[in-house]
Amino acid sequence: MWKKLHRIWSIPELRHSILFVIWMLVIFRLVAHIPIPGVNVDNLRAFLAGNQILGLLNVFSGGTIENFSIVMLGIAPYITASIIFQLLTMVVPSLEELSKEGEMGQQKINMYTRLATVPLALLQAFGFIQLLSQSQAAIFDQSSKWQLASTMLIVTTGTVFLMWIGELITEKKIGNGISLLIFAGIVAGLPGAVRNGIVNYTPADLYTYLLFAAIVIVTIVGVVIVSEGQRNIPVSYAKQIRGGRVLGGAMSHLPLRVNMAGVIPIIFAISIILFPSMIAQFFVTKAGLLGRAANLTINLFNNQLFYGILYFLLVFGFTYFYTAVVFQPQKMAENLQRQGGFIPGIRPGKETEQYLSKTMTRLVFGGALFLAIIAVLPLLMQLVTNSQTLVIGGTGLLIVVSVAIETTKQIEAQLTVHEYDRI
Repeated sequence: MWKKLHRIWSIPELRHSILFVIWMLVIFRLVAHIPIPGVNVDNLRAFLAGNQILGLLNVFSGGTIENFSIVMLGIAPYITASIIFQLLTMVVPSLEELSKEGEMGQQKINMYTRLATVPLALLQAFGFIQLLSQSQAAIFDQSSKWQLASTMLIVTTGTVFLMWIGELITEKKIGNGISLLIFAGIVAGLPGAVRNGIVNYTPADLYTYLLFAAIVIVTIVGVVIVSEGQRNIPVSYAKQIRGGRVLGGAMSHLPLRVNMAGVIPIIFAISIILFPSMIAQFFVTKAGLLGRAANLTINLFNNQLFYGILYFLLVFGFTYFYTAVVFQPQKMAENLQRQGGFIPGIRPGKETEQYLSKTMTRLVFGGALFLAIIAVLPLLMQLVTNSQTLVIGGTGLLIVVSVAIETTKQIEAQLTVHEYDRI
């Protein structure tokens, strides 16, 4: 390990990229502690402790909501915008054609996603302020329209700032910027969680702590196994004679990962779960059917059973969805045929495409089921132990381990590229 760290540090370009990413994460943590004036922080923390969904959002944001920070919303609006445009890409012909135009088309879709982030951030900021204003804890006073408008503008600007930082990190190819921001937010809350666990420990909690430790170990081992798991599809290349030289005739393999979506389904699922409750806050005080529907929505999402089932289904479904977006068997079959490669026993072209699609569907089922079970396992354990710590620890650990593996692989890929450049 020390030799690899020395190799990383000895490559100036890679060293500068890693230091840049660390510096961006430090800036994120600094702005996360800059509060917006006019908020009763003590009442806010007490309110978040009694709200399961918002408490979970506070953990993933790294405590930015608890401090009512200028980056209170984190990058949740950007993730929501990304989900919307990935869905639209599959149903809107013009966006589908744009996605097929390569890098230029993807840049346009990214631009649309950034633009959509701004109104979504304003909407979520207003909804969250409404929630705080209507609570009995007197957290936020929105009698001043100027304070309301300025707070919404500041919070939206904070989201755009984090979106920019995330894209800068992604450009360095040291990891996904958005995932690393979430990673930093979760890790920042670990010391406080450990301190609270030690302070609040009693001998009666021994079995609960042992159970939590077992969940941590199982989660880490399981995430590593599934993230590293892959099926190697054998590929043969036909012999070709060019200029008196014999080319091809070699055997290779095509790796298909069990969990190609990584941690993205978890992030998508959390964003979707938070969105209906946030929208319902607009109509809580309305009379008639609309007000009753809003209250019913909020109570429904606070129900543990409904929350767990929906969380499971969303993680499972988004794993399939995101894999379908990033895995394109048609292009892979065409590339194999163009290079003179074929899968033994499978005809090139359409049959190869169908074989790859069928194989990937079977692999994704295992990965999707694993992610969904790990995601709701802490919720199940909470019913047994009545400990909120297990909910936070399990889901947060899932993201931390997945992002760490993804970042490590990208750094190793950078090392490999530099080794080839030296040769």
